[in-house]
Amino acid sequence: MRHLNKQDLHDILVGCTILGTGGGGSLEKGIELIDKDLQKGLKFTLVSLEEVPDDALIASPYQAGSISPLSKEDLEKYVHLKVVDEMPSLTAFKALEEFLGRTFFATITTELGGHNTAVGMSVAAKLGIPIIDGDPAGRSVPELQHSTFYINDVPITPLAVANKFGDVAVIKNTADDFRAEAVVRAIAVVSQNSVGVADHPVEGRKLKKAVIPGAITYAGRIGKALREAKEKGEDPAESVARAGDGYVLFKGRIRGFDWADSDGFTVGNTYIDGEGEFYGNEYKIWYKNENIISWKNGVIHVTVPDLICILESKSGKPITNPNFEKGMEVTVVGLPAPKEWRTPKGLQTFGPKHFGYNVEYIPIENIIG
Repeated sequence: MRHLNKQDLHDILVGCTILGTGGGGSLEKGIELIDKDLQKGLKFTLVSLEEVPDDALIASPYQAGSISPLSKEDLEKYVHLKVVDEMPSLTAFKALEEFLGRTFFATITTELGGHNTAVGMSVAAKLGIPIIDGDPAGRSVPELQHSTFYINDVPITPLAVANKFGDVAVIKNTADDFRAEAVVRAIAVVSQNSVGVADHPVEGRKLKKAVIPGAITYAGRIGKALREAKEKGEDPAESVARAGDGYVLFKGRIRGFDWADSDGFTVGNTYIDGEGEFYGNEYKIWYKNENIISWKNGVIHVTVPDLICILESKSGKPITNPNFEKGMEVTVVGLPAPKEWRTPKGLQTFGPKHFGYNVEYIPIENIIG
């Protein structure tokens, strides 16, 4: 058991935003959420998987939806609805407890991301329970079935969904995780593109075999590496790559970008012109909430499940999609995926073919090394 202080929490959230590969929500909102909890005197406690009792029940609270900015027209659709005070993910977590008739021992994040990890931590702090040092994605992912829970046959249901307008639903069962994704996404579409979810209620004995251990600690190490590099005046992207056993893939300036909201996802492309050692080259990244696949000079380069992370070159600030500016100096860092994603079922679930690209996954170390 480890009590997390403010610096620990900020390092974790920065690391999670890097590992979020463009998704996972706003770092600024995540830090704001955590800092408000700290101001209220709430405590954040991290427990290892080994510390979880076998018969304890755990669930994942998080936000789901599109990361696209809302237009004026989108906002006007909801002006007649009153916004409730309670965080939707907390409402969903409580609703799932009520449905099951049991109290959860702890929370576990559904993915690593600047806001979604903060949500999982905040729910735990508000309820006075710990957060588990593990994660079923080891990065951010666009769809609910993109989870090591799915790979390891842990049911996603029953699950609860809540929005900020007070609508709450408990879904007892779905045909499969893909159907759960469709149902939750449909609710998000009519909820200003964002809902709170609590899912994967699972006992400790099964949890220990179904998630990536030490994921929160790993995120903290990535965030700390970035912070210390900035303090020492070192290259932040190079430091992040070293801390994550990864690589600097490209450096340059944003030439352009495009995006659209599609069925509850933010889908788009980012185009980068090379500078320095990469001068005369170009890089393209396609994303579906998260960065999914990249091309160097028109040739496929790195793909999921490996991580494609974009940082501002000077500050090292991780950039979430689609928050770019033309001319922005950026560095693309590639990190190897957790081994769970490199299994046959992991690649079937979250490899390039899932996203419609008929190419074989090649581990990043075989491409760059």
